[in-house]
Amino acid sequence: MDAVTTDHLIRDEAGLDALYGEIPPGAIAKEVDHIHPHYRAMIEASPFMVLGTSGPEGLDCTPRGDPVGSFVQVVDEKTLLIPDRRGNNRVDSLRNIVRDPRVALLFLIPGVGETVRVIGRAVISVDPTLLARFEHRGTLPKAVIVVTAERVYFQCPKALVRSELWNPEKHISRKALPSTGTILADVSSGTVGGVEYDRAYPERLRTTLY
Repeated sequence: MDAVTTDHLIRDEAGLDALYGEIPPGAIAKEVDHIHPHYRAMIEASPFMVLGTSGPEGLDCTPRGDPVGSFVQVVDEKTLLIPDRRGNNRVDSLRNIVRDPRVALLFLIPGVGETVRVIGRAVISVDPTLLARFEHRGTLPKAVIVVTAERVYFQCPKALVRSELWNPEKHISRKALPSTGTILADVSSGTVGGVEYDRAYPERLRTTLY
């Protein structure tokens, strides 16, 4: 925080209101307490979302994705189902949900600037009938996150336009950044990761994706 001077900090909502001014009517009107059919269409077109949770140790934000049709299902205007696919077993998000049900979802649609945000509460289910809804490549998810929507709205495309996220000319080669094996080796002082980790990873990803 050495670069931040305390006399220039915004410390309350009054300061924010003074800085940013009036909220445009559309920014308020777009928020509803249910999954409107238009929002449902956007959610069902999304193969990728970010799940935000909160727990005693702090906040967590994790990516989730699947092919369209195997991903998030809208049951009704208040309920979403999210398959919890195979991962690294840290289950940070799930640990948070069982202790604090509040969640925030951000859905992205390839090539589309607008995103959809859903704020609500979640529970974790292992009901076989729910798991069966998400069978993919002969496998089932470990659990299903059931979200009750409380606030739903779209986000304008400014961030994606500025970032040029969907512009293929702006895509970065993976080789331009440290590999996961390199990162693991460096942060673990050589106890995990390295060249062999990177060499084996493509096959490990293929066999553990589902």
